[in-house]
Amino acid sequence: MTAQRTATDLTGRTVLLTGASKGIGAAAARAIGAAGAHLVAHYGRDAAGARAATADIPPERVLLLGADLGSPAEARRLWREAVAWRGRVDTLICNAAIMEETPLESDDAEWDATWQRTFEVNVYAPASLVRDAVRHHREHGGGVVVTLSSWAAQQGSGNPHLLAYASSKAALHTLTRTVARAHAREGVLAYVVAPGIVRTDMSVRSAATTGGEEAVTARLAMREWVPPEEAGALIAWLASGSVRHLTGATLDLNGASYPR
Repeated sequence: MTAQRTATDLTGRTVLLTGASKGIGAAAARAIGAAGAHLVAHYGRDAAGARAATADIPPERVLLLGADLGSPAEARRLWREAVAWRGRVDTLICNAAIMEETPLESDDAEWDATWQRTFEVNVYAPASLVRDAVRHHREHGGGVVVTLSSWAAQQGSGNPHLLAYASSKAALHTLTRTVARAHAREGVLAYVVAPGIVRTDMSVRSAATTGGEEAVTARLAMREWVPPEEAGALIAWLASGSVRHLTGATLDLNGASYPR
């Protein structure tokens, strides 16, 4: 019997995925592993979640690495250790993020601290990783960068307290598209995935502050949240870099709730 292949084939590729413990990251880890890649699965505090997400991947094809992406030095260490594993990283996927509220009514100390923490994790860390990846890819004849933005980066957040989060996702979106334009001729491919409401713990917590799940669902064109597995499959496909001229694109994943 001939072995069946998944629609995406990542055999022989090494992928670094941040935030592999839960939600979109966990779904992406499963899809990337099923496609045959060697996966460097990053986690912040939830090592158990990362282990669960990668449990079906043969041990020789997975490396779990912890790092606090609130520190640029930790992001750089993560990259170095990922490259050291197999000598090369073919695809970087920047998925890890935090979503903390920054109400206008916050006191100055809380406002400043939350904006700083959000940009450290959601912008500075992925920017550092993208920087290292682009330099690495240029030396090795090309590679792929995938970043996770949000529809909030284009339309603004439906939650008025997510000012820092939406702003950070817009920054990452612009960074990725700039990389795509600047380095396409060198074989560096860069894509943005902009999800809408994906069924993750983060989205459930956010929905609780904007009328609850039923109210949020009623505003969606398909009347359903995006399954994390669909996001994972899309990310795995982009990780292959198989459609080179798609570089620079933003792929909206929102069930026609925000067509552009």
